[in-house]
Amino acid sequence: MPVASVTSSLTSLIGNHGLYAVFGLMAIDAVFPAASELVMVYAGALAAGAFAGQHVDLFGSRISSHAWGFVAMALAGTLGYLVGAIAGWAIGLYGGRPLLEQRGRWLHLSPAKLDRAERWFDRWDDLAVLIGRVTPVIRSFISIPAGVFRMPFWRYTVLTLLGSAVWSFAIAGAGYAAGKSYERFHHDFSFVEYAVVAAVLALAAYLIVRWRRSSQKTSGVEGRAQP
Repeated sequence: MPVASVTSSLTSLIGNHGLYAVFGLMAIDAVFPAASELVMVYAGALAAGAFAGQHVDLFGSRISSHAWGFVAMALAGTLGYLVGAIAGWAIGLYGGRPLLEQRGRWLHLSPAKLDRAERWFDRWDDLAVLIGRVTPVIRSFISIPAGVFRMPFWRYTVLTLLGSAVWSFAIAGAGYAAGKSYERFHHDFSFVEYAVVAAVLALAAYLIVRWRRSSQKTSGVEGRAQP
């Protein structure tokens, strides 16, 4: 699916369902990348009144203050992410490595990624969660490994809450600050999305080439080693 289509789908979802869409999308992002940057930027812009006819509703009542609308959107992102992160932690805790070895590809958590996550936790200890929550891409691959490595629940929850609050309020703040100029901001932001996709594809191509060269060298060495 083209990047523009994904962007349009996410923004339409938030425009139609507001706080509830932000909560749900951020819950998903805690275990599977769901463009949290775009979600929170758009949420902040919506709270600022950037879009005619769209406003922030809570339980059917309109939040008339732009400032309180921003707080509501940022809190929805924070709490949604926390709920998703706890679910991811539980999956890791009760499923463990066997689950990831069998179904990890569904969650984009291959054995190699799990090994990298383990090194991340070894390097940063408890701060692995706090730092991971404010690090792009990595933030979506912290929840399940934290459960696999049996990080204490309350410590994990507090650090996740802090990290997700910093992330949600900061990114939503960027959208809120953009305000009426969001369309121009979003236009520029779309170029960043395309650049990220291009970089990912380039990295994948590089890794494939490197893997093939490594395989050829290994086959050559084994061939020479045979009598």
